[in-house]
Amino acid sequence: MLHLRLITPSDKTDDVVRLIEKTVGTAHVAVLPGAARNPAGDLVLCDVAREAGDELLADLQALGIQERGSIAVENIDLSLSKRADKAEAEAPGEGADAVLWEHLADATHEESTLSATYLAFLTLATMIAACGVVLDNAILIVGAMAVGPEFGPLAGLSTALVQRAPRLALRSLIALVVGFAVAMAVTVGFSSFMDALGQFSKEQLEADRPSTAFVYAPDAFSFIVAVLAGIAGTLSLTSAKSGALVGVAISVTTVPAAANAAVALSYGDTKQTWGSTEQLLLNLLGIVLAGTLTLLAQKWLWGKGRQRPNAA
Repeated sequence: MLHLRLITPSDKTDDVVRLIEKTVGTAHVAVLPGAARNPAGDLVLCDVAREAGDELLADLQALGIQERGSIAVENIDLSLSKRADKAEAEAPGEGADAVLWEHLADATHEESTLSATYLAFLTLATMIAACGVVLDNAILIVGAMAVGPEFGPLAGLSTALVQRAPRLALRSLIALVVGFAVAMAVTVGFSSFMDALGQFSKEQLEADRPSTAFVYAPDAFSFIVAVLAGIAGTLSLTSAKSGALVGVAISVTTVPAAANAAVALSYGDTKQTWGSTEQLLLNLLGIVLAGTLTLLAQKWLWGKGRQRPNAA
């Protein structure tokens, strides 16, 4: 269930209440006239089944509530109410399959913004991965992949393509391009610094590396794994199963590939630089393609699932 907290202009309250009451899957409607002060208006509270949430939010925005008031949505972890159980049973579809497009757009907007924190995490992850590729240490590689925040802009780009949101697409592209450019540039300097300290060497980079050689040798499985990870990551976002994102992060080689390209560039190894860059681009493409197709499939399937109960 979702909990909605609405601040509505007094002249819109009756329309909002009628809309909530006619929406299948709502419960626990409460109206507090004049309770809101900034902005001034009435406070309307209600609970709605997740599978009915997206439709209700769209209808509320059509009334212009967000222009003169506000719409706040919270997840309800526990609701002990027979009326809530009835509302969930009446709502068409399954809550786990429902996509809250406004929530997804808002979440990806935040995650795909180029910020100092985003740059710091991506740069640190790339530097950790640089240590991993030089030392051929799989543990460091896994740690770097878990730290990397690049799935946010990738998900934002997929969402922008499905929702036709050019501003979100541009923001996500900037975060990806600038983020990796800065992270790789800093890692080139970090590699030179570590070489000066005697911790990195060209011989280590070009030696047999059974645990990390895959980062500069892209193949069909690189794209396949990226596609599967993109599907899993997108599903984890739309279904609020955020724990799955950790598994997604450590299943693709975006950050390790960027790190290997940076280290190889610092030593002038063009073969590994190009191989790692291809691996990076292949993974990025696979994740965005899979994320976009997954969202399109969810949108189509959800629409079909809602039409069947309505027809019945």
